[in-house]
Amino acid sequence: MPGRILVIDDEPQITRVLRASLTAQGFDVRTANDPEEGLLVYRDWAPDLVITDLMMPGLSGVEVCRAIRAQGATPVLVLSVRDHERSKVEALDAGADDYVTKPFNTQELLARVRAHLRRAPERTTAAIEAGDFVVDTTAHSITVLGKPIHLTPKEFDLLLHLARQAGKVITHRALLTAVWGAQAAHQPEYLRVFIGQLRKKLEAETGRQYIQTEPWVGYRFLPEGFAGNEE
Repeated sequence: MPGRILVIDDEPQITRVLRASLTAQGFDVRTANDPEEGLLVYRDWAPDLVITDLMMPGLSGVEVCRAIRAQGATPVLVLSVRDHERSKVEALDAGADDYVTKPFNTQELLARVRAHLRRAPERTTAAIEAGDFVVDTTAHSITVLGKPIHLTPKEFDLLLHLARQAGKVITHRALLTAVWGAQAAHQPEYLRVFIGQLRKKLEAETGRQYIQTEPWVGYRFLPEGFAGNEE
């Protein structure tokens, strides 16, 4: 479980607290109080997970997320003093995998870090072929009708969970718990953002829909697609 974690935050007190807490758990930790410096460390050090503040001078945490997503699939956990849905959605839409509001509970944050790192080995299982889809968990890639589709790590995890239960209705709570952990079971904005992103990417090349909404319940993945106009 222990691995390398990069913490980017312009508040030295936050980086000190996180360095001490993470190091005590056996993680190798590097910190940066400047987002530009943090991205340099990310490129040179290749951490297993990044924790970044959302509001910083210079580059924002959203821009940091986009820069990391342009380079790889490293899990990103965003910290912010703002507890508004709009800021959460903006961070998730930029590629963040999780969101924690300051002031945060250190034990909860550590639990989320462990949960994201635990999920990485799940991607080494066999490929899944269903309908129009081939999901290669080893290569962390997906093709639809033979066309490769680029997904962020959390988009991939969400599609993988849907594909493993193709045709079945999966509740909001079950999806949130499986992909983000039990602590996210009551944060449906995660699903709204990522289901919307998946639909756009999967349907852009085919003109067909694959993720069906079951109102007030959850979602159903139909790998052969269906006609309609789901929102």
